[in-house]
Amino acid sequence: MALLLTSLFMSASAFRPLSGRVLVGRRIGQNLGGAKPTLGSVAQEASSSSSSQSSNNPTNSPSQPQPTGYPFAPIESKWQKYWSDNATFKTPPRSASKPKKYILDMFPYPSGSGLHVGHPEGYTASDVMARYFRQTGHDVLHPMGWDSFGLPAEQYAMQTGTHPEVTTFKNIETFKRQLKSLGFSYDWDKEIATTDPEYVRWTQWIFIQLFNKGLAAQSSVSVNWCPALGTVLANEEVINGLSERGDHPVKRLPLRQWVLEITKYADRLEEGLEGLDWPAGTMTSQKQWIGKSSGCEIVFSTPDSLPPISVFTTRCDTLMGVTYVSLAPEHPLVSDLTAAYQQKEVEAYVAETSSRSDMDRTSNKEKTGVFTGSYCVHPLTGESVPIWVADYVLGSYGSGAVMAVPAHDERDYEFAQKFNLEIKPVVDSSSGSELPFTGTGVNVNSGEFDGLKTGKAKKAVMKKLETLNMGGEKIQYKLRDWLFSRQRYWGEPIPIYFPIKFDDEADSSDPKTCKHTIDYDTPIAVEESELPLELPPMEDFHPGDDPAGCLARAEDWRYFQKDGKWFARETNTMPQWAGSCWYYLRYTDPKNNDQAWSEKADKDWLPVDLYVGGAEHAVLHLLYARFWHQVLYDLGYTQHKEPFQKLVHQGMILGADNEKMSKSRGNVVNPDVVVSETGADSLRLYEMFMGPLEAVKPWQSEQVSGVVRFQRKLYQVCQNIVTEDRATGDDDETTKILHKTMKKVTADIESMSFNTAISTLMVLTNHLSSLKTPASKDTMEKLALMVSPFAPHLGEECWNMLGHSETLAYAPWVEWNDSLTVDNEVTMGVQVNGKVRGEITIGKDVEDEAIAVDLAMAQEKVAKYAEAGKVVKVIFRPGKILNLIVK
Repeated sequence: MALLLTSLFMSASAFRPLSGRVLVGRRIGQNLGGAKPTLGSVAQEASSSSSSQSSNNPTNSPSQPQPTGYPFAPIESKWQKYWSDNATFKTPPRSASKPKKYILDMFPYPSGSGLHVGHPEGYTASDVMARYFRQTGHDVLHPMGWDSFGLPAEQYAMQTGTHPEVTTFKNIETFKRQLKSLGFSYDWDKEIATTDPEYVRWTQWIFIQLFNKGLAAQSSVSVNWCPALGTVLANEEVINGLSERGDHPVKRLPLRQWVLEITKYADRLEEGLEGLDWPAGTMTSQKQWIGKSSGCEIVFSTPDSLPPISVFTTRCDTLMGVTYVSLAPEHPLVSDLTAAYQQKEVEAYVAETSSRSDMDRTSNKEKTGVFTGSYCVHPLTGESVPIWVADYVLGSYGSGAVMAVPAHDERDYEFAQKFNLEIKPVVDSSSGSELPFTGTGVNVNSGEFDGLKTGKAKKAVMKKLETLNMGGEKIQYKLRDWLFSRQRYWGEPIPIYFPIKFDDEADSSDPKTCKHTIDYDTPIAVEESELPLELPPMEDFHPGDDPAGCLARAEDWRYFQKDGKWFARETNTMPQWAGSCWYYLRYTDPKNNDQAWSEKADKDWLPVDLYVGGAEHAVLHLLYARFWHQVLYDLGYTQHKEPFQKLVHQGMILGADNEKMSKSRGNVVNPDVVVSETGADSLRLYEMFMGPLEAVKPWQSEQVSGVVRFQRKLYQVCQNIVTEDRATGDDDETTKILHKTMKKVTADIESMSFNTAISTLMVLTNHLSSLKTPASKDTMEKLALMVSPFAPHLGEECWNMLGHSETLAYAPWVEWNDSLTVDNEVTMGVQVNGKVRGEITIGKDVEDEAIAVDLAMAQEKVAKYAEAGKVVKVIFRPGKILNLIVK
C-alpha cells in the first residue's frame, strides 16, 4: 500500500512501472483498500470518540440511549465499520429457493472533482431497492466499479504532467471514500475498473469475437480531424468549422477507422425493446436513433457510363416532381460528374464545406450549393435532370444523394428558390395549401399516376420502377455503423496487428530504421492466450498531428517479430464506450481468470432487474451495450436476449440557482459537507424526499433541516420506547396508523415513489411522538425496518437499541393486516342548499339518515343555516354526501 501511495504522486517524467508496462494492471481492489473518509472536524471527532464502541458485533454491547439529540457522526461511523468488518452486503451464493434481484447503477466515471450532491440521487434510489429486496427474501447482487479509461483523465494528465493512471486511481479513491461515507450497500468484493488488466483482457476478447464474426472491420471514414487537439471530434464538437474546445480549425478528411457494424442488428435492436420495462421516452429515443423507415430506392442513370446515382425516399409518389438531384460534397461521384468548366468552382465549394460538421451543415438555414455542369436521366420520363452539390445533403446518411422535389420538401424548396430552379407541384390538396406542400393528397402533373391518392401512387410508382429495373421497395435506417477508433492514449489497445512489407527485402532487419509499408488490408487478431495487450509506458502521450495517434510513436511497442516476420500493432485505441458495454456481465463473476463470466453466473444473475442512471445515456450507451449483448447471445455466451429488464432515470438535481451544477457556475454542493454537518442519512433522506425520483429539482440546503428534524424525532421516539420498555399494547388509533403506514410504504417502495414513502413515515413518527404513553417495542421495530432502506444508519441504531443481536439488513420486511388499513369511519361534508357548511365523522356503513342529520345539526355552522328555514328534503348517500334542502 505504501508503494501505491507513493506512486500516486509521481510525475509523468518519474513514472516507471516496474513491469515495463503501464499498470492499468493492478486490480482495483488490491490498490485501494478502505481509506477512511475525512468528513470534516465534526465527523473526525465523532469517529475517534466512537472507536471504542465499534466492534464486529456492536450488539454485544447494545447502544445506550443518548440524553438529547441524535449523535449521527459516531452512529454512522460505527455502522459503516460494522458493515465493512462483517461483509454484511457480500453477494450470497444463489439459492434455488429464493428469487434474485440484480440492482445496478450506471457505470460512474471517477472525475477529479469527486461527487457533488446530484450524483448520489440515483445511487441512493438503487440502494433503497437493494436493501428492501434483501429484507423481502431475495438474493441481491448490488455492485460498484469504475469506467476509468477516457479522454478527461488524459487531458488532465497532459495539463498537469501526471500520468493518467496516477490521476485515475487517485480519483477512484476519492469516489470510493465518498460512496462509503453515504452507507451504500455495495458488495465491494465485486469492484472492477475498466483499467484492470483482467478487465482489459476480456474487453479485447469480446472485440476479437466481433472481429471473427465479421462485425468489426476497417473503413475509410470521413471524420472531423483537429490537428491542434490531435484527435477526431464528434459532429457535436464542431461549430462553424472550429473545435468547440479551443476554437481550433477542423478538417474533414478520410481516415482509416475501425467500425462495428451495428447496422446489421438494427432490426433486432428495435424489436428487442418490446417487453422491456423502460421509460416511454427512452424507448422512443432508441427507435428514433435507429430510424427505421420503409421507402423506395430510385436509380438515376448518369452519362459516360459512370455509376448511376441511387437515392432513397419515402415519397416516391412525388417522383414526377423532381427538378434536380443533389449530391453531398463528399459523394464519391462528385469529381467524375463535374464538367470541366465547373471544376474550379466545385472543388472550391467542396474544400470550403469539408471543415464543417454534419450538425453544422444541417442546422444552417442558409442553403448553399453549386451546379456540377452535368445531368442525370429521370428513370420514368427520360428527361435530363441537373446535378448539384449541396451541403444540406450528408454523405453519412443514406446514399449521400437526394432527388429534389421543391414543391413538396422544405429544404429543396428553399434551395430551388435561392438558385432559381424549377418548382413543379405534383400533389394536390383539397385545402389548397401553399408551397411547399408536404402532406398527402392526389397526384397531378404525373402522367399515368394522375388522380391516384398518395398511398396508391406510391405503390404504382414503386411497381413501375421495379418493372424497369430502376429501383424498388427498400428499408432504410438512420442508424450508422459505430465508429470505434480513437487516436488517443488512455484507452484499451485494439488487439489487432498487420504484416509489414519492406521496400527492399534485402534490408528488412528493423522497420524502425528501414523503409516499409504496413499491410492494413490484412488485419490479424492477437492470440487470446496473449491477452491482455497493454499500453506501453509513455512520457509524452500528447496526440500530436499524426492521425495515427500517439501510440504510433511508441515504436518498440508498435513493431514486433513473430516467427521471424515483422508486424505492426494497431495504434488506435478503443472508445470509452467499450468498457461500459459489458461491465454488468463481469460484475457477476469478477475474479474469474478463465472466462469473462461463467455460464452459471449468467444463469444465476442475468438479466439486470433494475438499472438506474441518467437520461443522458438514453441512446448511445444503452444501444451499444444492447448490441454487444445481442452478439454475445448469438455466440452462446449468454442465454438472455436483453441485458436490462427495468430501467429508471433519476431526474437531475440542479443548483440552488436552478442551473446545472458546475464549477464554472459556482453552484456545486459537496456531499462531504452535508455528511459532515448533518450526516449521511440526512443526505439520503433529503434527496429521496425532494420530489418524484424522475423529476428535475433544485437543491435547497435550508430544506435539509426538515429531514434532520425527522431523524431526531424518530430517534427520540425510540429512546422513549426503550426507556418505557413496553412490548405490546398500542391503542387502536396507533395500530391503524401503523398498519396503513406499512402498506403504503411498501407500495411506494415497490413503485419507487420514495418521497411519499418518507412523508408517510413522517406522519407515523409525528403520531408516535405525540403519544403521552410511548408506543410498544413492536411498533418501533416496524418503524426501524421501514426507515432503514432510506436511513440505514438510523434504522440499524434503533434496531440495536431495541435489543436485537443481529443487523436488520436481512430482517424480514414488515407485514400488515388489510382489515386494519380500512377506516370504519369517514369524514364527509355537510351541505345546506348545496353549499358546504360543515363536516361530520360517521361510520361508513351507517345508512340511517336521521343519525347523520342529528350529527350535522350538532355542528354550529350547519345549525345556523339549517334552522333559518325549514328542512324540506334530505339528500343522503352513506359515506358520501349529506345535503339539507331548506325552504
